[in-house]
Amino acid sequence: NPVEQVSWNDVQDFIQRLNSLVEGLVARLPTEAEWEYACRAGTVTQFSFGDTILPHQANFDDKQTFLKWGGISKYRRKTVLVKSFTPNSWGLYQMHGNVWELCQDRFGNCPTQAVTDPQGAVSGSSRVLRGGSWNDYAKRLRSAYRFYYAPADRRNDVGFRLVLGQ
Repeated sequence: NPVEQVSWNDVQDFIQRLNSLVEGLVARLPTEAEWEYACRAGTVTQFSFGDTILPHQANFDDKQTFLKWGGISKYRRKTVLVKSFTPNSWGLYQMHGNVWELCQDRFGNCPTQAVTDPQGAVSGSSRVLRGGSWNDYAKRLRSAYRFYYAPADRRNDVGFRLVLGQ
């Protein structure tokens, strides 16, 4: 299962120790722009696999979705094993659901004009979360959906993934 119940501060400490233990390693949290680029995997749809999401594609609270369609919910109420669902077209697993993923950026307003590789806000204390979790409705799992998180907070639906390289 993914790591959960870690704060942004915990992750920064972990990254610093990891990088100091492995010569030449440069691990870090992704920027918000990098996270969305990896999640979309070349698509322009709401999710990396289209404009709808079903419980066989991600771990999320599908009660609202399935009540609307008259189906039976498969709400799992917890994290599931990594690689439980089909990866996106770039081979990345569970970019939608399971746990919110911490990003390096501070949470703030996005640029209103088109920007290539935008940088996060320069001030503010909250950090960006992306991807939604097992405890969220489908709309929060969209590739473009963003949320925020206090750097010292820990929750059972927040985790992270690392980027290797500069």
